[in-house]
Order: sequence, then structure tokens, then C-alpha cells
Amino acid sequence: MIDIGLNLTEDQFLGKERDVLTRALEAGVKQMILTGGSVEGSERALAMAKKHEHVLFSTAGVHPHDAKTFDNTSAERLRALYKDPQVIAVGECGLDFDRNYSDPVDQYRVFETQLSLAEENDLPIFLHERAAHREFIDVMKQHPALIERAVVHCFTGDKEQLKNYLDLGFHIGVTGWVCDPKRGTELRDALQYMPLDRLMIETDAPYLIPKNLKPKPKSRTNEPMYLPHIGREIADIMQVEETGFFETVAENTKRFFKL
Repeated sequence: MIDIGLNLTEDQFLGKERDVLTRALEAGVKQMILTGGSVEGSERALAMAKKHEHVLFSTAGVHPHDAKTFDNTSAERLRALYKDPQVIAVGECGLDFDRNYSDPVDQYRVFETQLSLAEENDLPIFLHERAAHREFIDVMKQHPALIERAVVHCFTGDKEQLKNYLDLGFHIGVTGWVCDPKRGTELRDALQYMPLDRLMIETDAPYLIPKNLKPKPKSRTNEPMYLPHIGREIADIMQVEETGFFETVAENTKRFFKL
């Protein structure tokens, strides 16, 4: 199994990284991709990945929440990261109009810059979208060659949004949101329309711990060791045999990120 979205540099994991990775490996999660959400965070993610070659990889980018921090040096610092073979995607980047922690004008500017960086460096893109579905699609339609190497990370939308993404050619990343009996209803319904060859799985740890874990963990911190639980839940919804499900999803991930 491969976790395509893990925030191992977050404070919740400080000093616990080795234990987290040990538990993940024991659970069958053999490779993990650390998410870069800011320039500094991307640099930290790569430094951590370098300590665990062949197990950890990283992305490098600026989350829309942090678009306001993107300055004249940011693109050059990202370019330097893309030269390292353990940095395997541009992102996390995109649009988030849910709370607008950064002004939409800044979000558009920084998103377009990172799409250009993906084109320039011939890398996949790890995408974020919240409350901006139509605007996000309008931007991506201006970069059609990128869509086939773009994954919409942590998809939590409905079947109409999923069909829109699939019709354009996006890959989809699904998290433990699908394990939430209250908030995950629309996603569970949408996954019935999900083709297996466009799917990847992720925890987005330490966030989005699966709500239906039994016994219920004492800690609310999500970990990559819970990825098998998320995968089994998705396989059940899609009515796919588990072994074949995990094999196909892993192959999708290897092909997409050139692992």
C-alpha cells in the first residue's frame, strides 16, 4: 500500500516520526508521500524524506491557504526542490474559497504559477479544491495537458463533482472522510461511479482519522497505519475484492508518480 498524502512534518508528529513510520510499515503501508503545503514545509518534508529513502517521498508546493506568503523567492526555492528525485509532484496547490485564508486573487496567481512549474519540470500535480469546484475546473481547462497527470487530493464531493473530474481525466485521492457516517454520505454514494484505474488512497494524517475504527483509538491523531482500514471501506463500497483493489490502487499510484 502507498499513502499518497501524509503530513508528517505537522506538530502532532514531532519527535514521533520513527514510531509512526514503524506502525505504518507493520500495517503494510510500504511507501508514503509527504505533503508540502508551503515553501518551508516542502523543504522540511524533503529533509525528512531523505532520512528514509525508498519509503518516503515528498511533494513541493504552496497550499491555497498560504498563497499570501508566496513572494519573489518562492518559485526559485520550489525549483530547487524539484531537482531532487525524491520530490515527485508539484503541490499541494489549488483553490480554497471555503474560508479564504488567502485572498482569491492571490490564490489564482499562486495556483497558475505552480501549474507553470509543473509544466516546466514535467511533474504530476497534487491538487486541493474546496468550495471552488467550477472555478478550479475553469483554471485547469486552460492546462489540458496537465489534467492527465493531476490528482484531486482528499476528494470529499458528490457524484456530480466526481463525474465532472472524471470526464476531464483527473485522478482522485480518497481519505478516511469516506469512513464518516455523517459527513461522508455523499462521497460514499459518489464512489459507486468511481473507476478503479483512476483511484488512489490516502490518510491526510494527522487529519481525518476514520470515524468508524473499532476499537475507537484513544488519540484523535490520524496515522498512515489506518490506510488499510480506509482501503477496505472503499473496496466494500465499490464492491471490489480487497486483494485486487489494493493491488490495482498501488499500481495506479506507482504509474502516476513514477515510483
